[in-house]
Amino acid sequence: MRRIASIPADDHGCAWFHLSKLRLAKASLQGKVEADWVIIGAGFTGLSAARKLALNFPNDHIVLVEAQEVGYGASGRNSGFMIDLPHDIGAADYIGDIKVAFKYLQLNRAAQEIIKNLIKEYRIDCQIEAAGKYQAAIEKRGLAVLDAYKNGLEKLGEHCDVIEEQDIPDHLGTQFYKKALYTPGTLLVQPAALVKGLAEHLPENVTLYEHTTITQVDYAKKITLQSVSGTLIANKLILTNNAFASHFGFLKGRLLPIFTYASMTRLLTDEEQLALGGKKTWGVIPADPFGSTLRRTPDQRLLVRNSFSFNTDGRSKPYLLPRVAQRQRTSFENRFPMLPNVEFEYTWGGAMCLSRNHQSFFGQLAPNVYGALCWQGLGTTKGTIAGTLLADWLAGERNELIDFLISSPGPSSNPPRPFLSLGVNVNLLVGQCRAGRES
Repeated sequence: MRRIASIPADDHGCAWFHLSKLRLAKASLQGKVEADWVIIGAGFTGLSAARKLALNFPNDHIVLVEAQEVGYGASGRNSGFMIDLPHDIGAADYIGDIKVAFKYLQLNRAAQEIIKNLIKEYRIDCQIEAAGKYQAAIEKRGLAVLDAYKNGLEKLGEHCDVIEEQDIPDHLGTQFYKKALYTPGTLLVQPAALVKGLAEHLPENVTLYEHTTITQVDYAKKITLQSVSGTLIANKLILTNNAFASHFGFLKGRLLPIFTYASMTRLLTDEEQLALGGKKTWGVIPADPFGSTLRRTPDQRLLVRNSFSFNTDGRSKPYLLPRVAQRQRTSFENRFPMLPNVEFEYTWGGAMCLSRNHQSFFGQLAPNVYGALCWQGLGTTKGTIAGTLLADWLAGERNELIDFLISSPGPSSNPPRPFLSLGVNVNLLVGQCRAGRES
């Protein structure tokens, strides 16, 4: 059997997880279990794939395996933006090829509709707000990106509002930025609350095992997956575990587990909310990819996300958190000098799965093995729709969106080690330094 060399291990500081409704995790795998389908990874992609697979194959037994606990991993650690517009960080205008951009617009909006319908059907309390997003800048380089982004949106026929410097405090409270673009289609959510809610309402023919780490796998006619306390025998396997797919033997040397970090404040008092001003809920994406992402949550906390590290094993490095929190403290004070006594209550890291060519994987990895992987930090929407469409494709369906995903060239090869680590770390360092006041 193939031994799995690295297993997920996230830090304990994620605000979204601790502030979301407590749920009783499902039992871990015990003994021998046979299934028609096994899915590894219960994030947005895995949950979506399991749900649609169960509906497409109502007589099949689907097993969904989560190494930690639903909401504790990457899907519960992002900043909660469900962005409808193309967001290609590899393109100067975030749009890129216009034909490709139109397809991503369709995919993202389809994902939004899926999520909105599930939230309504199951009454999932995840603080969803149709608040849109602001893309903001202060440095000359960032301001040029906003101009390019506006031009790209015009090519797409998508509306945006230009918010000039003097008007930004009416929206965000802060006087820090020189310009922002507002686009109305983004949904803001409490990500851990959302995935926890989705996990509580899976179809009856789906069995979820949590705290179940796969330690060995054998790809024979029937696929055997071994954990510490049990064995899964599967007819077909689906990997929705992003960079950890390489430890299962696939896309080796093609995936980049990049960690990004966030801090969230305590609740703002009424007086602090008045001092801040602006709208009660908003989200800010930096024009520079290495800048700071910001959220003002419906329950009146502020989030700052910036800083990056390349964790080759996909596991958290908690010793980085104090240094990250100090950097984010500086970012917070630069933006919110009117809130001098508001401290961070939580600081955490979370993984993104990136590729050098900004491409994802969708389709067959090997006989009876399939995957939907590597969403470039946009898994809330891309993972949701990819998991859904993968289940449809496996049921024999074809449409233009499935064909578009299948036709992706997939993640490109990385340089060999140690050049890979050296190159990625240098790029991260240079990017964060170049971001200047955007960070």
